[in-house]
Amino acid sequence: MKKKMNDHVDVRNNDIDKSTEDKENTDNSDKYLEENPEYSGSVGTPETTTDGLESGENAPDKVVAVANVAEEKLAEMQDKYIRLSAEFDNYRKRTLREKMEMSKYAGENLLLGILPIMDDFERALKHMDTTTDCTALMDGINIIYGKFGDFLKMNGVREIDSLNSDFNVDLHDAVAKVPVEDTDKKGKVVDVLLKGYYLQDKVLRHAKVVVGE
Repeated sequence: MKKKMNDHVDVRNNDIDKSTEDKENTDNSDKYLEENPEYSGSVGTPETTTDGLESGENAPDKVVAVANVAEEKLAEMQDKYIRLSAEFDNYRKRTLREKMEMSKYAGENLLLGILPIMDDFERALKHMDTTTDCTALMDGINIIYGKFGDFLKMNGVREIDSLNSDFNVDLHDAVAKVPVEDTDKKGKVVDVLLKGYYLQDKVLRHAKVVVGE
């Protein structure tokens, strides 16, 4: 009888201890949550679980929306690329056509400058058939020659001074060599058969000369 009473007392004490321990654990949990509010919403609830499921169900729709936006941007970029490519092709063709026209009519200004001299020559030729004054005719031809020389100088063309200068293969073409008595003329140009000309600093035409030896 005494043993049964002791067992009953032990069971009761165990229940009291367990209840006390659960209460302490609950109190400790509440106290921890009060001290750390950032963890207060970490415990799952039916509402949050339902929200998670709903967001999971909407995920495919979001992916489709993002894909549609990406396709629209890609189509826009392709359209811009096609337009830009077409514009560049038109620019290239227009530039090529302009270059061809420039090369075709590059000497237009030069020829316009020569035409007045050509007019003077035609007038001189007409007077040659009727005039008897050779002096006036020669004066007219000299005037035309001077005008043409001035025109060449204005366009950067000037004569190469060759006579009595040292023979220079960069400026002269030796057509012939002749013996000379004066030793100072040996290796020099003693006659010019065809004048040479510079264009700016470049040799436009070599002079054809006779060299003394």
